[in-house]
Amino acid sequence: MMQNVHLAPETDEDDLYSGYNDYNPTYDTEELENDTAFQQAVRTSHGRRPPITAKIPSTAVTRPVATGYGSKTSLASSMGRPMTGTLQDGVARPMTAVRAAGFTKAALRGSAFDPLGQSRGPAPPLEAKNEDSPEEKIRQLEKKVNELVEESCVANGCGDLKLALEKAKDAGRKERVLVRQREQVTTPENINLDLTYSVLFNLASQYSANEMYAEALNTYQVIVKNKMFSNAGRLKVNMGNIYLKQRNYSKAIKFYRMALDQIPSVHKEMRIKILQNIGVTFIKTGQYSDAINSFEHIMSMAPNLKAGFNLILSYFAVGDQEKMKKAFQKLIAVPLEIDEDDKYISPNDDPHTNLVIEAIKNDHLRQMERERKAMAEKYIMTAAKLIAPVIETSFAVGYDWCVEVVKASQYVELANDLEINKAITYLRQKDFNQAVETLKMFEKKDSRVKSAAATNLSFLYYLENEFAQASSYADLAVNSDRYNPSALTNKGNTVFANGDYEKAAEFYKEALRNDSSCTEALYNIGLTYKKLNRLDEALDCFLKLHAILRNSAQSYRYFPSNIEVIEWLGAYYIDTQFCEKAIQYFERASLIQPTQVKWQLMVASCFRRSGNYQKALDTYKDIHRKFPENVECLRFLVRLCTDIGLKEVQEYATKLKRLEKMKEIREQRIKSGRDGSGGSRSKREGSAGSDSGQNCSASSKGERLGARLRALPGTNEPYESSSNKEIDASYVDPLGPQIERPKTAAKKRIDEDDFADEELGDDLLPE
Repeated sequence: MMQNVHLAPETDEDDLYSGYNDYNPTYDTEELENDTAFQQAVRTSHGRRPPITAKIPSTAVTRPVATGYGSKTSLASSMGRPMTGTLQDGVARPMTAVRAAGFTKAALRGSAFDPLGQSRGPAPPLEAKNEDSPEEKIRQLEKKVNELVEESCVANGCGDLKLALEKAKDAGRKERVLVRQREQVTTPENINLDLTYSVLFNLASQYSANEMYAEALNTYQVIVKNKMFSNAGRLKVNMGNIYLKQRNYSKAIKFYRMALDQIPSVHKEMRIKILQNIGVTFIKTGQYSDAINSFEHIMSMAPNLKAGFNLILSYFAVGDQEKMKKAFQKLIAVPLEIDEDDKYISPNDDPHTNLVIEAIKNDHLRQMERERKAMAEKYIMTAAKLIAPVIETSFAVGYDWCVEVVKASQYVELANDLEINKAITYLRQKDFNQAVETLKMFEKKDSRVKSAAATNLSFLYYLENEFAQASSYADLAVNSDRYNPSALTNKGNTVFANGDYEKAAEFYKEALRNDSSCTEALYNIGLTYKKLNRLDEALDCFLKLHAILRNSAQSYRYFPSNIEVIEWLGAYYIDTQFCEKAIQYFERASLIQPTQVKWQLMVASCFRRSGNYQKALDTYKDIHRKFPENVECLRFLVRLCTDIGLKEVQEYATKLKRLEKMKEIREQRIKSGRDGSGGSRSKREGSAGSDSGQNCSASSKGERLGARLRALPGTNEPYESSSNKEIDASYVDPLGPQIERPKTAAKKRIDEDDFADEELGDDLLPE
């Protein structure tokens, strides 16, 4: 048995992968060119199976006779090879298939090997589209509508609101044509509702962006009332926003609540935003308790900065001190959800890591985080300054409470800013000693806070004419933060006070290099150049300052009671057809001069011209309660009540007739008391002159308020109330008269005697 066992020689290596490269020489494809047998087979028909030439015997041909042993004879091929299914050496070939799979008879007859089908020629051309077919026209029109909608959105994003509206209107027109064509070709169920919705929604948005609120509301109504549009109810939020812009707060709240009812609870974020809009609207209407409920609900579900700040404002309005404290604590507890600054500090000297950190230091995400943090700090600082004087017995104790709460929160760095605000509050109350003591506490703080405190101390000592102390603290501020423009400006002021104008100009220039928007340094350097008699450079500085602060609110801020400025601003907005913006200025004028009825009449007239008739009616009613003998107010009340169809029109019409009758009687008494010997004719002339004077007064109502800038009163005081003038209850509508109704009766014509003043001759006397 062991003789059949062959042992491997010891010299052989144990190679597991040996033998894989060994193959039969028959399969050597690389040597086929040198194989004579293969080349002969390729060039000739040697070795190929010839085609079968035998025919199937018909019925006339004698069939082979089978023996008793089952032997059969069959036709042979031309080369003597037995056909399939015949006997060969007594063994039958198995008949596995009649036809080979994947091969055809035509392919077997001498066809060349062409697996890629290159011999079949090019493919037939594609069938050309029929551009005149209705389906193709509909497809092209639908594509054009989509392009117009996209162009409208792009134009809106670029700020071209007029072009965006034109594109949206064009898309709406083409979409209606598309719907009609589709209805003619297919059934109405095949209408593209998504395209119709997008076209209408874009059109309404462009109307709203162009302040065409009536058209926008109508378009939104078309979408909301169509039951085929799913989730169209949330567009009622947009309608509520439009009513909020129109100051129609009741309708705004109504639509906000309707939208809130139609939005499912799974859309939590959107419901929170709608609740926030409802709360803000309640604040505008003075319903602070309802606003508090909305904001409290938001802070319990998903607290955010805006809701927390508005909640503090609402509690401040109702005067609830304890709730103000709790709301402030909720505000500072709102998570910012931003990364720490340590993330942007490289832990090692890896150049790749440093490049990544430099790239993300000022990317869009980092900018958004900085904006969010700045907004949070602004809300917290404003809320602290608002509630600190009222939550405790004194503002100092209130500030101390706010500082302690802030120190225990994530906004620790704001505590120092609150301390500085506390010192500034002392300054406003003229308590300079307490302000100085508070600011001196920051001398041992970090550089940023130290620089801010030293800047305030320097300015404080400068106002007290202690220039040495001012210069010392200015140096401290500059040394703590050499890029602080306010500190450099204060240092320049101290040098300017000592008469060193050249050096002062250098400090002002340095401040402008650090902050080009430092208008104080720009103004001071202009004064410095003026002292140095460099008038051209001084003029250049003042022109730059004027270009920067051309529309600054400083004039109204420092002299808000100047009625001429307010009147000019209101008249300007009326002339430019922005009656809504003119309302706020006339309301301010009515607060400054509450006994002047014309400002309140202008407010009501602006409401009427802007289409807010209900608000205009309420304003006229309020004016009538304050000034019951004003004829103009009663006339507009009668006109509005008639247009709206109110039952109060008869009451106001009766009052108007009574006032006009009393006015006529008063005028007659004045005329009858005149001294003179004019006689009845002079009286008639005076009456005619009075009538003409009334007509001139009526015609003067059509004149618009002149939009001209009146000169401010010459005074050196920053605050000065307007001079007391005689109360004038008359009113001239700056917007012009309404179209007068046609009168049913004309004025009686007086026939004058042409010969009344002529002397009759003797020839005309009776004989």
